[in-house]
Amino acid sequence: MENYDLVVIGSGVGLNVLNTGLQIGMKCALVENTKMGGTCLTRGCIPSKVLVYPADLIRESQHAQKVGIKFNIENIDWDFIAERMWSQIDESKMIDQGLSTVPNLDVYKGVGEFIGEYEMKVKDSKNGKELGHFKGERFVISSGARSFIPPIQGLESIDYITNENFFGDRFPKKPWKSLIIIGGGVIAAEFAHIFSAMGTEVTIVEMLPRLVITEEPEISQLLEKSFSNHMKVLLNEKAVKAYLKKKQKAILTKNMQTGKEKEILAEEILIAAGRLSNADLLKVENTGVETDDRGWIKINQYLETNKNKIWCIGDANGLYQFRHKANYEAEICTNNIFGPEDQKRSVDYSTVPWAIFTYPQIGHVGMTQAEAINKGYEIYVAMKHYSTVAKGFAMGFETDKIDDGFVKLIVDKSYKILGAHVIGPHAALLVQPFVYLMNSGFTCTLPEYHDKKEIPKVERACPEAGSFMPIYHSMVIHPSLNEVTGWAIGNLKPVNIKMEHHEHHHT
Repeated sequence: MENYDLVVIGSGVGLNVLNTGLQIGMKCALVENTKMGGTCLTRGCIPSKVLVYPADLIRESQHAQKVGIKFNIENIDWDFIAERMWSQIDESKMIDQGLSTVPNLDVYKGVGEFIGEYEMKVKDSKNGKELGHFKGERFVISSGARSFIPPIQGLESIDYITNENFFGDRFPKKPWKSLIIIGGGVIAAEFAHIFSAMGTEVTIVEMLPRLVITEEPEISQLLEKSFSNHMKVLLNEKAVKAYLKKKQKAILTKNMQTGKEKEILAEEILIAAGRLSNADLLKVENTGVETDDRGWIKINQYLETNKNKIWCIGDANGLYQFRHKANYEAEICTNNIFGPEDQKRSVDYSTVPWAIFTYPQIGHVGMTQAEAINKGYEIYVAMKHYSTVAKGFAMGFETDKIDDGFVKLIVDKSYKILGAHVIGPHAALLVQPFVYLMNSGFTCTLPEYHDKKEIPKVERACPEAGSFMPIYHSMVIHPSLNEVTGWAIGNLKPVNIKMEHHEHHHT
């Protein structure tokens, strides 16, 4: 039986940790059941953006009428778009080839299962044949996640699409004529944008009362109104049954409030109802690693599981499933595995940003208004629309129109930024400066003598850490969309600020 110094499960962000182990001469193993490169490269954020951008251009060409320009789209070359997308996914082959020549590395292409303490076997996912049996001194679980398939009666008897097989053997030769999307989150919103722009008749079926539930209610509302111009959006509707009808695929929905049923027909069905942990496939319970009630692997602030020398990073721990968050964790995990024990670093998720590349685009960092209030903060809230700045008007945005994007800021009573939320053109770019601001005023320089525990971020803060004051004291380029976010602080209004009353005594 082979014994390894380091075993990494998953070839996405796990490669970041693996590289360090190899560089210092460790004997390593990599376990991967799908294409090399992980979700982001092969079936997620990178190939999807190659499809999103052409869809953006189509919507922008339609929006151009608002500034006096009319475009006619003569042709959508789906084959060329697909070719560009596959060129990115195929970088997986180069990763695979490169890993095959690395000294001190064994690559197991199959499903890993823990069969005992720090012991694993790998099976071929197709025929169940055992490909390897080994032990490891250290394990890093970066096994990602897969699509959650909701319990819809009859779904197992018909073919359907997930993000996994879409970027695989079920990629369409041309856009479908009609498409039902089950779900209303990030993946659903991006696919709805892509295919509605390409001419597909899209119907979204979401059992919750609004789309993109992680966002501010006002953002969900604007997105729903915008979507409704190009597709059908069914909220509070639960998909309960799937079947074939008239050479099409059908979904029977049930209204969550009234119980009324409705039938929807389409050429294809896409399931985008959330993500599911892969911990069950790994059988982590056999090595003592704990999971939560939803199956995600539990970690502490050092990315350690409850089992000594087993770490978990990326989607596998269920926290903020974005590649940039996984990269951040990989850096900290690498430090904590290979660095001195008394210099371990802890994670801080208070400023995890993300974007939803739908149309209109959405950018997010920090807390929503409801989250801030629930956590006991006394807050100010500011909103400012694109139409209220010169550049926004120049781009064709008008007050009270459904496409008039905005920024919403959440600020506590000491002017510390708690959250920033943007919907509209360049939202991902406009929200990013707030990420920097929320991390400013903190120093990573520790005192020369300190105990083994890392000094918490808040205890290393200067008085204005994370404040909006740098914006207040800065010039903002005019006219630019930066004014939407930069000038929003002028609209701050108290939400639950407790005003202090002073008694006045007259003599």
